[in-house]
Amino acid sequence: MRDALQNADLVALLLLLAHLTLSLIAIVMVSANRRPSAAIAWVLAILFIPFVGAVAFLFVGIGRLPRERREKQRFVDARALERTPGLSLVSHADEWPPWLRSAAELNRRLGSLPMVGGNAALLLEDYTGSFESMIRDIDTATDYVHVEFYILVLDPSTAPFMDALGRAVERGVAVRVLSDHLAGLLDSNREGTRERLRELGAEWHAMLPLRPLKGQWQRPDMRNHRKIVVVDGRVAYTGSQNLIDASYNKRSNIKRGLTWHELMIRLEGPVVRELDAVFAADWYSETDVLLPLDTSPVVLGTDPGLIDAQVVPSGPSFDNDNNLKLYTTLIYKAEQRVSITSPYFVPDESILLAIVTAASRGLRVELFVSEVGDQPLVFHAQRSYYEALLRAGVRIFLYRAPQVLHAKHFTIDDDVAVIGSSNMDLRSFSLNMEVSVLVHGRRLVAAMREVEDGYRANSRELRLEDWLRRPLRQKVFDNLARLTSSLQ
Repeated sequence: MRDALQNADLVALLLLLAHLTLSLIAIVMVSANRRPSAAIAWVLAILFIPFVGAVAFLFVGIGRLPRERREKQRFVDARALERTPGLSLVSHADEWPPWLRSAAELNRRLGSLPMVGGNAALLLEDYTGSFESMIRDIDTATDYVHVEFYILVLDPSTAPFMDALGRAVERGVAVRVLSDHLAGLLDSNREGTRERLRELGAEWHAMLPLRPLKGQWQRPDMRNHRKIVVVDGRVAYTGSQNLIDASYNKRSNIKRGLTWHELMIRLEGPVVRELDAVFAADWYSETDVLLPLDTSPVVLGTDPGLIDAQVVPSGPSFDNDNNLKLYTTLIYKAEQRVSITSPYFVPDESILLAIVTAASRGLRVELFVSEVGDQPLVFHAQRSYYEALLRAGVRIFLYRAPQVLHAKHFTIDDDVAVIGSSNMDLRSFSLNMEVSVLVHGRRLVAAMREVEDGYRANSRELRLEDWLRRPLRQKVFDNLARLTSSLQ
């Protein structure tokens, strides 16, 4: 009996020592180059649920892509910087607000792409109309079409787009297609989509593939979330819309009548080749083939409607959180107004502080989000920030169901805006590969204000007194969901 007790004590002591050792290792490993809030969340998870927490950290706790991929990004960045010396001087910098020059320089240093002038831009809100516009441009292609979407699905809504790619191939146009590997695996028609691309003759590759037996592995929730279409280097599209039906083909969405509301931007001018450089970097990462980068001279147009624009790629292939630094800088630089649209709003501490500070400085600050959400944990984590924002004076508008506001953009004062694929959340800042376009131009920002006015007209404004009266169970769930968002 005594021997059994001694053995039990020994086992308990060994388990305690193992737990303490694991905890010490966790504190060192987890805290290295990680935000304090995220480090604390991981350490607590490992301390209180040691083995489950440790396995979870090994599976999704490493916040960097493999070294080879990061080296490929640096290689393309260097080639992009060498293309055309002085390209950043081709702009209307004399018309910029004084602070914009430093923001553009920040982006150039982080993403290796300059702010360039002489661009035409058109906003596209209509879901089907966006596809139709892309198809018209693809039908004019003579050299190449580059297509990159986080979600790329063959369904009745996207079949005409696929058909346009097929017509391009028949004309001898090179069609290159990228789509996210994990998002493709979740597509119920994934085999049909891939078979259609093969039939068309398009060259397709999966982005960030998860194929451990082939040595292709990284943190599985690191995804390529970009949306890019480039035709012949002369016209490009980017924004929030994926290549899929507006219902996302989910039974639950169809049953509830939910459809996604997006915003895309169609661009012409020198900025097109900057978007194409982002595609080239992703193509090189997946294929080891470096597409030629456009090095032709750029002439600045004289049309007063043309805008200056800068492409800002971001994600774990870079050494910095490029979009986080850009967004924080712009919000602090704002002097009159900040209008933010983000379907998933789970801000980094620095972004939250910048927004609250802007409102406290007396600026008009507003946030457009959806009344309903398609991802429960993110939706409730987002709600946990509403009280602090409302108390600071931020106006929050809930876009009415059954449409889900999926657009991702924000405007600063009267002449600066950002539009792209990036949400204002921790995932988009650190884990997803995103692309944004920083623009300067009063006409375009005025058009974006009209878009925001449309959101406001179709929204219900959230009031602090009403928000504080929500049921206790909702408050508890919101705050618990917020804790999970820190496990980055």
